[in-house]
Amino acid sequence: MSVAAHILHADLDAFYASVEQRDDPALRGRPVVVGGGVVLSASYAARAFGIRSAMGGAQARRLCPALTVVPPRFEAYSAASKAVFAVFRDMTPLVEAMSIDEAFLDVGGLARLSGTPEQIAARLRYRVRVEVGLPITVGVARTKFLAKVASGVAKPDGLLVVLPGAELAFLHPLPVERLWGVGAVTADKLRSRGIRTVGQVAALDEATLVSMLGRGAGRHLHALAHNRDPRPVQVGRRRGSIGSQRALGRRRRTAAELDAIVVALVERICRRLRTAGRRCRTVTLRLRFDDFSRATRSRTSGRATDETAAVLASVRTLLAAAAPVIEAAGLTLIGVALSNLDDRDAMQLELPFGAAIAVDAAADRVRDRFGAAALTRAVLLGRDPGHEVPLLPD
Repeated sequence: MSVAAHILHADLDAFYASVEQRDDPALRGRPVVVGGGVVLSASYAARAFGIRSAMGGAQARRLCPALTVVPPRFEAYSAASKAVFAVFRDMTPLVEAMSIDEAFLDVGGLARLSGTPEQIAARLRYRVRVEVGLPITVGVARTKFLAKVASGVAKPDGLLVVLPGAELAFLHPLPVERLWGVGAVTADKLRSRGIRTVGQVAALDEATLVSMLGRGAGRHLHALAHNRDPRPVQVGRRRGSIGSQRALGRRRRTAAELDAIVVALVERICRRLRTAGRRCRTVTLRLRFDDFSRATRSRTSGRATDETAAVLASVRTLLAAAAPVIEAAGLTLIGVALSNLDDRDAMQLELPFGAAIAVDAAADRVRDRFGAAALTRAVLLGRDPGHEVPLLPD
C-alpha cells in the first residue's frame, strides 16, 4: 500500500432527498422523504425520527407526522449524478464509480498540480456544492476500505482524513458493522460472542475467525480489521452483478402478486443485461421478512443466458422453494440479482422449453428495440411495475 493517504471515497448525502431540497427551497431543513408507498430516500432531518430507506410510507408517517413526502424524479437524479461525476473526472482521471451517488478517486499523483489529498477533497466538496448544488461527504485514507469507513463516520456533509499513523486508532473503536461485508447476520454472530468492536475482531487470530464465520468471511474480516486492503482504484471496472429489488411494505401479498412483481423485476434486469452485452450463469433471489431477517437462494448453470424466460424460470423455482418461509415470516422486500456474468458471445443456457423460449426471446427483442411498454405480459396489465431507479452504465 502507499505510504500516504491518497484514496478519496466521495458519497453524496441523502442523494434523492438532497436533489429535491436543492430544487425546492421550501423543503430545506425539513424532514423529507422521496417515495410514497416505500421510502426511497430520507433527508437527515427525517432520519432523526428513525426513518430509513426501504421503510414503508405509513410507518414513516407514524414516526414523523410532519413528514413531507415527494414523488421521485429519476431524470433529475440522473442529471445530478452526471454533473457530479463530471466534477470527479475533472479532478482526476482515476475514478471508480460504485453507484450513481458514490465513487472512489485516486489523487496520489496530483500533489504538484493540485495539492495534498486533503486540499483536493476540500476543493471537490466545494465544487460539487457550488456547481451542482448538493452536499457531499469525502473520506480520505490509504485504502479503499478505510476511505469508505471515513466517509461514513464524517456524514453528513463532512470531510475526514485518516493519516497512516492513526489508522488503527481510528478504526478499532468502531462497531463491527463498519467492516465491509458485516451485515445483520454476521454482526449477530460476532456480538453473540461478545465481539462488538473492530478492535476485538483484530485481536482474534485468523483461524478463530474462520472457524466462526467460514473461510472466506473469516479471512476477509481479519484483513480489514488490520486495514489490509491492497485493491487499487479501477477505472472502467465492469459490474460483477446486475440486480433490482422491490420493497413491499408489510401488507401480505398473494402468490399471484408476488409472481407479477418477480416478472417485472426479471424483465427489467434482463433488459439491462442485454443492453450491457452480458449474459449470466447465476440467478439469486433475495428476501427480507417482517422481523428484518434476510434470506438468499440461488441457482447456477454451466451455460450463460440473457433470455428473460430462462431467468424467470429459475427465479420462479427459487420463489416456490421459499414459499413456506414467506408464508410463515411475511415478506417485506424481494430482489433478484444476476451474477457470474459473461460477455454476449458466451453460449446460451439450454432449458427444455423449446418454442416457448423462442417466442419469449422474440418478445425480448421487441421490448429492447421499442421500449418496455411496447409489449407487456398479461400478468403485468394494470399492475404497478415499481420504480426503475437510475443506474450507472455497465
